[in-house]
Amino acid sequence: MRPQVEFAIGLAIFAALAIGAAALGSKGRRQPDFDPRRSTFLTGPAGARGYAEALERLQVRVERFRRRPMELRRLSDTGNPVLAVVGPTEEIDPLEAAAIARFGTRHDLLLAGEGAEAAMRCYGYVVETRLQPMLAITPGQPMSASDLRVGAVLARAQPRPRRRPTAWDDEGYAVCDTPTTLRADTLLRTVGGRVVALRLEIVGGRAVTLVADDLPFSNRALRSSGAGPFSLRLVAGRYDRIIFDEYHHGYGPSGSLAGSVLGWSTRSPWGWAGWQLAGIGLVALAAAAVRFGPVRPSPERRRRSSLEHVRALATVLSAAEGHDLAIQLMVQGLRRRLSRHPHAAEAGLRADPRPWVRELTRRARSPRAREALTSLSDLTTHPQSGEGVLQAANVVEEVWEDLKP
Repeated sequence: MRPQVEFAIGLAIFAALAIGAAALGSKGRRQPDFDPRRSTFLTGPAGARGYAEALERLQVRVERFRRRPMELRRLSDTGNPVLAVVGPTEEIDPLEAAAIARFGTRHDLLLAGEGAEAAMRCYGYVVETRLQPMLAITPGQPMSASDLRVGAVLARAQPRPRRRPTAWDDEGYAVCDTPTTLRADTLLRTVGGRVVALRLEIVGGRAVTLVADDLPFSNRALRSSGAGPFSLRLVAGRYDRIIFDEYHHGYGPSGSLAGSVLGWSTRSPWGWAGWQLAGIGLVALAAAAVRFGPVRPSPERRRRSSLEHVRALATVLSAAEGHDLAIQLMVQGLRRRLSRHPHAAEAGLRADPRPWVRELTRRARSPRAREALTSLSDLTTHPQSGEGVLQAANVVEEVWEDLKP
């Protein structure tokens, strides 16, 4: 069996074993999701997917808003909606808080978590965090029946003066026109009497629900504590549509399929199996690309010199008995070199050179030049042999040395 066939069989067996191991691993145990974001897209312990699905079963239409709060004005006003900003991972800036407050003049709001504090300040409240979790109860509920613990409470915000007419104060918080509160109902408090959740009824018939801690909306709290009834009563029975802000959890409108596939491949066992197969393919390709044995040197291509071209031409002329043609070519070259306008004399180079040699003999001044030109005229008149070609070459050089400019 050839080595290539053996390698292909071994690679196929290894790929089958890797796929089988990945399938068994994914079937037996799934990797837990430790994403801390309170997003309705996440099914991990910290996510809020369970809260959204529970509202859908209670006939509440769930929507995800994945744009900046400035785009809230484009939402339709159908039904009785509520905007829920639950534990935003990215804190809301002053302009976004003002946009949320403007949306609150037309629809109800649900603000929960420390990340939504900038919007809560528009209604006169801030969030105070505690190092130790505190037991929280609803008004009228006995202390022994509660198992919900929170780590933050609500407090009244101190009025902050503006340094100049801008949209935020000296510390960077949004400066909103705080609406008049007609009624404030405590929905959740600690056993020590601190307020955790409030519902504010403001002028215009609108309501704003403030929750200091967003933990009651998480999947873990809904499953392992009494946070479910409290969180669901905030929306179910009051609204028929809830809009979750997902922009501040990192789920903006941008994104690509390639990025999603890459992220999935790093989390899923099937993705890791694909990466392993790709690595094995690259190693196999590198192994197949190795060349055994010495590298063959490429043939050296050397350009011929001018002397070699002259020798080759002389050999050809000698074999063809073209001695008279060789002498004629040398005379034509002498005529080109002695001409003041070489390009203008190109047309007459192919003509008989003997009249030009006789005319040049009459114009020659030195006896040496006239003697050399007389010899050259005799050589161009009668047929010559190889010795005549050599004599003509010497005579041409003597004429050039005597008559050159």
